[in-house]
Amino acid sequence: MIRQVLLVTLTMLLTVSAGMAQDVSLRDDHPQQYVVVKGDTLWDISSRFLDEPWQWPAIWQANPQIENPHLIYPGDVVSLVYVDGRPVLQVAREGVPAAPPGAAPRDTSGMQTVKLSPQIRRVDHSDPINAVPLDAIKPFLRDIRVLSPSEFEGLPYVVANEENRLNATHTDLTFARNLNGRVGDEFIVARLVNIYDDLGEPPTTRRVNPKFHWKEVPNVHNRHESPWNTTPPWHRRPQNPVGYEMWEVSRVRMKQPGEISVLEILRDRTEIKPGDFILSADGYAFDSSFLPQTMENVPDDLVVLATTGATYGVGHFQIVAISGGTRQGVKPGHVFSAYGPGEFVDDRTGYRWGSFAKESQVQLPSLYNGLIMVFRSFGDVSYAIVMDGPRLVQEFDELQHPKNRG
Repeated sequence: MIRQVLLVTLTMLLTVSAGMAQDVSLRDDHPQQYVVVKGDTLWDISSRFLDEPWQWPAIWQANPQIENPHLIYPGDVVSLVYVDGRPVLQVAREGVPAAPPGAAPRDTSGMQTVKLSPQIRRVDHSDPINAVPLDAIKPFLRDIRVLSPSEFEGLPYVVANEENRLNATHTDLTFARNLNGRVGDEFIVARLVNIYDDLGEPPTTRRVNPKFHWKEVPNVHNRHESPWNTTPPWHRRPQNPVGYEMWEVSRVRMKQPGEISVLEILRDRTEIKPGDFILSADGYAFDSSFLPQTMENVPDDLVVLATTGATYGVGHFQIVAISGGTRQGVKPGHVFSAYGPGEFVDDRTGYRWGSFAKESQVQLPSLYNGLIMVFRSFGDVSYAIVMDGPRLVQEFDELQHPKNRG
């Protein structure tokens, strides 16, 4: 039977230094072997062996007896062995004996690094094994862009729909202003969903970083339907925008160029409305291997900007936006610990007895909430997925090196 499998860049992992592997900490209750099952991810498998599952690239090793070591399927057996005194994880496939401990990895100098991408292989009915759950992040890879203020300024936009309708859909016509193009050119129609903004003074009840500040209104301006748990501050305009979040709603083709262009709607995810923006249809090519890694120096001002779905926080495999992107050196694969900043509370007992009259307020310690891993980065904003943790990750959580886990 035919199934899709995802290629894992294990050849890249073979280049990881032995010194890094020696720093890996194994769980006290780790198994010697684990049989891969449907629904597993590489992160989940590694968390069974490692105290710090983001370090799995340091100990994955291809089996030199497997012709193509990049493929990992349900039914494969992951074994913990030691090579030159350091732990490695090896994969044994059904019908292929595992390499003996200490066996040298096969020569990969002439091999081409293969990105995680869909392939077809005749095997069983099982689902593919991914590095991370792609279904959870697919909308954020496929449908979304965050533009800088300079990129947003002057964008062409939909000025009206055919017959002045409020909504237009597949096979209808729509009209755009300031759009340059030729007959047959295709474009994306996108909706402005959020504006990430520096709003000035922070709330008095939570300690936040010096770069991104907020007042009592949220740090995200909601203009239309949004996946984030934010409330639209209709009464004000952004003071210092750092990113404009755009979600694709439709694809269109130029039918008639001009000062007001005529566009035919090819397909849509939702109806086009006047005020929607026009973007180029250049595809976004992403490397879905998401090789986990850490930043040597985590910027002091990284925080969670927004969370999807729930106002009280998000958990396993849910998505957050963070206040750092390519300009801060943040890139896909970077892993961070999210800490809830300690709230300021009144020390009522000390104040009552006069012993702390001048220090009636104290700040509680920060608490570790969970691990997040970045999967897409823009200029000053990135998206990350919550991988695990004892508590929910919330807005304003501070981001630290993943080794810092309370």
